[in-house]
Amino acid sequence: MGAPLIQAASPGPIRLVNLTLGYDRRPAVHHLEGEIRPGAALAVCGPNGAGKSTLLKALAGLLAPLGGRVDRGGSAARDIAYLPQLVEVDRSFPINLRDFIAMGSMCRVGLFGRVGAKERARVAQAIARVGLSGMEDRPIDTLSGGQMQRVLFARLIVQDQRVILLDEPFGAIDESTTEDLLALIAEWRTEGRTVVAVLHELDLARRAFPEAMLLARECIAWGETRATLCAANLARARAMSEAHDRQARECLRDEEGQHVH
Repeated sequence: MGAPLIQAASPGPIRLVNLTLGYDRRPAVHHLEGEIRPGAALAVCGPNGAGKSTLLKALAGLLAPLGGRVDRGGSAARDIAYLPQLVEVDRSFPINLRDFIAMGSMCRVGLFGRVGAKERARVAQAIARVGLSGMEDRPIDTLSGGQMQRVLFARLIVQDQRVILLDEPFGAIDESTTEDLLALIAEWRTEGRTVVAVLHELDLARRAFPEAMLLARECIAWGETRATLCAANLARARAMSEAHDRQARECLRDEEGQHVH
């Protein structure tokens, strides 16, 4: 991957302070409290509709809280690299693989800045690191799902941020791509980067992420991965998700500090 460009002091932990998230005043995640330490590798797991992607969008600064706050430990939202789900990426734009990956340089050169020799070398290194050398001129709309995911990871390499957010990075890709991307995540961990990933694949969470958060509209458990993703916690998460009232009104706190829905 080449020597990381990061030279600034490490940010502090990301703190979730009484964090409630949702849409149209209807909560999707209630009153989260906790801390993501620098260098952590955290898997966010839970049933469909549990609020996992919603949490990631809030960490990335793309969704304002209904209540509470996200304290990013001195980092701005622009200093966080965010990978959306593959299905959310618009691949109809006429751009080749190289130029798409080079967009990761904008955090340093600006929207209209010139991508110089150093940045071009960074892009070439990222392309090689994800195994796509020789495909630089391929339009992105001709790539397979696995190839496109490699491209998105290459753009993360070019962004070179200390905090990396991944939303379902292993969905609908082949086993070889999964293993290659897991190896890249392992490199990020050795470099002290913070990686937070929404995962449906519990076996991958247990294998590659030392820490896990289990969500079902609220935090069921948060800690060491195997203890968090135990059978009892998973059963509780499923039960809470099935019992959720999707028409519930906004979440409020009464004067005594207890929350009501």
